[in-house]
Amino acid sequence: MADEKNDMTIERSGSDDNMADLKSLDTDALKLAEMGYQQDLKRNFSVWSVLGIGFSLTNSWWGISAALVTGINSGGPVLIIYGLILMCLISICVGISLSELASAFPNAGGQYFWANELAPRKYANFASYLTGWVAWAGSIFTSASVALGTASAAVGCYQLAHPDFVILPWHLVVAYQVINAFAFIFNCYGRILPTVATVALYTSLISFFVTLIVVPARAPTHQDAVFVFANFVNNTGWASNGIAFIVGLINTNYAFACLDCATHMAEEVHRPEKMIPIAIMGTVAIGFVTAWFYSVSIFFSMQSLEDLFSTLTGVPILQLYYQALGNTAGAIFLETMIIATGVGCLIASHTWQSRLCWSFARDRGVPFAVFLSHVHPKLDVPVQAHFVSCVIVGALGCLYLGSYTAFNSMVTACIVLLYISYAIPVTCLLIRGRANIAHGPFWMGPIGLVSNYVLLVWTLFTFIMYSFPAVQPVLPNSKPSARKLKLGKRADDPDMNYVSAVYGVVAFIIAVDWFVRGRKHYRGQAARHEDATLLREQEVVREHHVVR
Repeated sequence: MADEKNDMTIERSGSDDNMADLKSLDTDALKLAEMGYQQDLKRNFSVWSVLGIGFSLTNSWWGISAALVTGINSGGPVLIIYGLILMCLISICVGISLSELASAFPNAGGQYFWANELAPRKYANFASYLTGWVAWAGSIFTSASVALGTASAAVGCYQLAHPDFVILPWHLVVAYQVINAFAFIFNCYGRILPTVATVALYTSLISFFVTLIVVPARAPTHQDAVFVFANFVNNTGWASNGIAFIVGLINTNYAFACLDCATHMAEEVHRPEKMIPIAIMGTVAIGFVTAWFYSVSIFFSMQSLEDLFSTLTGVPILQLYYQALGNTAGAIFLETMIIATGVGCLIASHTWQSRLCWSFARDRGVPFAVFLSHVHPKLDVPVQAHFVSCVIVGALGCLYLGSYTAFNSMVTACIVLLYISYAIPVTCLLIRGRANIAHGPFWMGPIGLVSNYVLLVWTLFTFIMYSFPAVQPVLPNSKPSARKLKLGKRADDPDMNYVSAVYGVVAFIIAVDWFVRGRKHYRGQAARHEDATLLREQEVVREHHVVR
């Protein structure tokens, strides 16, 4: 009752004495206050730099290069060429779903905040809490996969230049840790982040255009259209080509992962209700164009598919460059551009995961919330959240010493966990009714409704199908085989898909923290709405002082 009176008081004062003052308020800060948050970060990003962050992370053509070993064994060129088209259509639906919510509720918390606003009051806190943890876990696994992909490229270049060098797991772990630490530095200075994001975007696009032109131009021979558009390869052991194709979709799906990245920059850009949807949909559009034309280009330029399967570098795309250019220096130069793009991707991923951790900590969603929610006043970044997230990424990299298969299961988990974090607020939206919320400038009506259902169906599909083993039959680690070497795996690695175990570990951590700490201390819907009333009053008082 007291809260209702406070709300009524605010409404009356706003309509009488303070209306002129409210018009002069920083609109973005006022909207944030109405959600129950203060403006802690400066709005230094433009729509172009936010697009740079979003595309640098998703980086579809780089994703194809990094995960090519999966695609060429589970469908070959057909999987990549047509899988990209399929994933583009699905990603458009995902992008529309995210953009609608980001436009209606522009908040750095993204999907966990949306779930908190849209879920029935009885379930709002847990739905939000679950979404926040799943999203943060997905971002951590994404950073780990990007760091490994970039490290593999770097070590592969060294092996190509030194043919007698035998790559061991610890080589990749060392490279992984160095690259993770290097990328960490760039997210410690808030002022340079917009510039870094823009440079990363240009680096990716320049690398794409150079590769697109050089590889076909220097290739001694070219494949025919049948090879590129109709050549299906199944080295998985699955009797069904359909299952092999679905398993291989992880490659093209990875190329469109992390579309929520831009939503977590909502408190660092002006007019986020308009800018964030532009960044999300722009990421999908640029991603498809670059990834599809890049894939067509490299497959036409390919000389020997078998050599890609068995390359000692462990990096099929590097072997393809070497085939096309015919010299080591040229192949390493092009792969160095891949590495530079990968570093930009990892920097964007660090930005993304730190904003997720920081925003979630504001609502006491994680342990040590006071520590993790702090924004450094001079650096203008959540340094503690950034540091802790990167330490966890570094720790995950050490798992590669134990099992390549177990680590790759985390790569799969990052895709599915992120879809789950999207599906929860979208489900809450459909239950509440799309017509029962205040729409933002980006609202697609019936198209948005269809997009919501496509997102939910695809989330369920990936949760089930991506849990299948990549190969058949499943061999234990005591049975090395030529097939494992062909798939780029260590001979002592099992073929089991451990992604279900990853889900189990994540669920266990969430459950323990919820019952021990979260259910008592998490700042949910009711508490946040109370804080919103106080913050609105403070904003009005602050503006009065500014005017005077």
